[in-house]
Amino acid sequence: MSTHARLAQQIRFIIEVDKLKEVFRQTLLTQSRRQENDAEHSWHLCLMVIVLAEHANTPSIDVLRVLKMLLIHDIVEIDAGDTFAYDTARMADQHEREALAADRIFGLLPPDQANEFRALWDEFEAKLTPESTFATAIDRFQPMLQNCLTEGAAWRQHGVTSDRVTERNRHIADGAAEIWTYAAQLISDAVKAGHLKP
Repeated sequence: MSTHARLAQQIRFIIEVDKLKEVFRQTLLTQSRRQENDAEHSWHLCLMVIVLAEHANTPSIDVLRVLKMLLIHDIVEIDAGDTFAYDTARMADQHEREALAADRIFGLLPPDQANEFRALWDEFEAKLTPESTFATAIDRFQPMLQNCLTEGAAWRQHGVTSDRVTERNRHIADGAAEIWTYAAQLISDAVKAGHLKP
């Protein structure tokens, strides 16, 4: 493949992933209270990884690998849409929808990069490596923190209870036990404040 053809493929991918800015999540921003988009979510996750990496269960975690995972893991939502964490009906076929999207979107890249991105996405989904468990921990913690900072807006809108929040987020401990301890206290505080149903 010529350098020009390779660059054209990469630019096509870059243009396609701009659509991530138009995929809106249930999570609200803390100031304007508008819905967060997936690109904002990805940026926030990556900054959180840089700041919080010292709290990963594995001290020698490959931070760059975690950042790559978190920058690409939601790109599939361009095709598959955002699936609200507590929507059990949409969760049933989420992986299948997202895997098809991963094939199409990462397939826009030159083969070596397509394979790398798909492998990173699969690693994130499998949650078996120290990097993927830490990436998942941050991916779970960020919307939970946003909910706490918006008086449980999305939780209250969807009638989510504290046991469901705990069940969904207790896996934070797999990648960052100290962050889970902090998160569990946030859940307790949200219940006491009336922002989350017991």
